[in-house]
Amino acid sequence: MAKQDAVPAGWHVMDAEGVPLGRLAASAARVLMGKHRPEYTPHVDTGEYVVVVNAGKVRLTGKKRFTKVYRYHLGYLGHLRETPAADLLASRPEKVVELAVQRMLPKTKLGRRMIRKLKIYPGPEHPHGAQQPRPWKGGFGRSMPGSEGED
Repeated sequence: MAKQDAVPAGWHVMDAEGVPLGRLAASAARVLMGKHRPEYTPHVDTGEYVVVVNAGKVRLTGKKRFTKVYRYHLGYLGHLRETPAADLLASRPEKVVELAVQRMLPKTKLGRRMIRKLKIYPGPEHPHGAQQPRPWKGGFGRSMPGSEGED
């Protein structure tokens, strides 16, 4: 069992360019929860920081760009707000990635602490160079057509 103060926190950079949204979110959530580490403990935050760059170039497969809708309610009758994924991706691409990752994390106090370790930027630049983040080498699931793992 891991102890909270005995877990060193590292930093990883994930490049979202051309990566499907779900695969990126699943990999980021896995690192935020600490499931990539051998000392993973469910009730302890063993995760590390994740910096996602190029969030504006994330890929939505199929017709999701036009059919997927993000909804929220203002609390008044008839005040359900809907935003198509294409509009949200054009105006606030970091919000699309954040919502995908947040919905894969636990819905507890621990999950709210984990989401604070996620840093998302729409372009290739980020201000976390002092933390010496390492590029994520874990991959994003299956190899995509045109990638190095293709036979």
